[in-house]
Amino acid sequence: MSHTLQFSIFSTAFNSPMKVEKMKMKKSVRPRGFQILCSSEHSSLKDDNGGGQVSSRVILVERYSNGTAKRYVLGDDLQLQTCLVEEDSSKPNRIQDFHSSDEILSWIPDIIKDFILPAGFPGSVSDDYLHYMLLQFPTNVTGWICHTLVTSSLLKAVGVGSFSGTTAAASAAAIRWVSKDGIGAVGRLFIGGRFGSLFDDDPKQWRMYADFIGSAGSIFDLTTQLYPAYFLPLASLGNLTKAVARGLKDPSFRVIQNHFAISGNLGEVAAKEEVWEVVAQLVGLALGILILDTPGLVKSYGVLLLTWLSMRLLHLWLRYESLSVLQFNTINLKRARILVKSHVLHSTVSGFTDCNREENILVWSQFMKPKISFGLPLDKMDGVERSLFMVETLLKLYANEKYILMVNQQPEDLRFYVSFKAGATSVSVLRSVWQIFWLSENWDSNVDVCDQIAYSLMELEERFEDFIQKLKDAEWDTQQLNLKVPKEMFIDDNTNHL
Repeated sequence: MSHTLQFSIFSTAFNSPMKVEKMKMKKSVRPRGFQILCSSEHSSLKDDNGGGQVSSRVILVERYSNGTAKRYVLGDDLQLQTCLVEEDSSKPNRIQDFHSSDEILSWIPDIIKDFILPAGFPGSVSDDYLHYMLLQFPTNVTGWICHTLVTSSLLKAVGVGSFSGTTAAASAAAIRWVSKDGIGAVGRLFIGGRFGSLFDDDPKQWRMYADFIGSAGSIFDLTTQLYPAYFLPLASLGNLTKAVARGLKDPSFRVIQNHFAISGNLGEVAAKEEVWEVVAQLVGLALGILILDTPGLVKSYGVLLLTWLSMRLLHLWLRYESLSVLQFNTINLKRARILVKSHVLHSTVSGFTDCNREENILVWSQFMKPKISFGLPLDKMDGVERSLFMVETLLKLYANEKYILMVNQQPEDLRFYVSFKAGATSVSVLRSVWQIFWLSENWDSNVDVCDQIAYSLMELEERFEDFIQKLKDAEWDTQQLNLKVPKEMFIDDNTNHL
């Protein structure tokens, strides 16, 4: 049975001084009351903390991709509690699209689907994607079977097993060699399945990381000369590490190739890139053979190691320089930080040439300031936890937004938490970033946090359209924002009618 609870909550309306001039000009007003209507229902739920059954009225629901939901409920003791419940499997899941005409993979668990399919499947890819991949899989299997058999023949041809007079030794050596390749392939499997959604956002960063990890893999290969008895484990570790690097390199570079193909000529761009790479490979192999053939240059392991280290450092520097010249006109989180900060402080945005030059390739955006945590449950946010007053206030403040933002209120280490509602888009992420930078630049620890959030929302409403217009004037692609909404959890704001 449904009921409606009515709360009368009092809040001061900007009666504290702010850093910004507008706040200083606002006159203090008396505290005013506002009505909050919360749709709620009675139900018997089990308390998270192991308590017994409680009669509850639902204030807010967070839904998770694993089919569970966290309900924020007001118990009979008027205390806010959280309860985890299993969702009815017959109800449509709002995180994934179940309206696909192709039900071939309907029997596969969701966790496996997330690992092998692109985010948002099937809506994020063309209709022929699944059929192609289902045929491509056995094609690759047969190809690797052939590779295994050919490897055995190659090893026999170079003398492996010749002393025994049988092919058994060659086959055994082929098994060990192919096993080394198989262990390496596990690295690519893990990267593609677990981190596939990262490469569209920041291909420059992941292409650079691929070279760092590949360099570490080469170190394992170099140590095989010192410990030949451990050739297989060392070579396998080297292959595993380099396979992880390749798992980062290939999808990142495909994004970069797509950036080059402004005329829809991706195939030609890829083919010509192959020409450049093959020529560089031939020149590099020739120079490498020349170095190995030079008397005294690599007569000792130490000289070989020093030569490799010098070449590798030069390689990493050249890679960094080549990535630095790329000029993406799409907006990812790093570039959004740069653009938003400029607009908040100076009401201007830089062009994509200057912004890409300022972008830090090496630093992960999660470690930049201000620190932002996306997709965090409300009860994990500092200052919210189980506070009924704060939850109700945030729901009221963000009634017109597709996200809820909170601050940890520690001026020496400001951290911002963002939870997204159902229907949030990349624009919602960009709006939250704009609000975060405004709060970061104008934060005053002496002013009530709710007042500052409320005023930042007013600024967002007044200035965000100007921000978008300036992005368009600077020729940024505002139609394709690489700002992804976390899919693990969202707030179902249909549970309240504020």
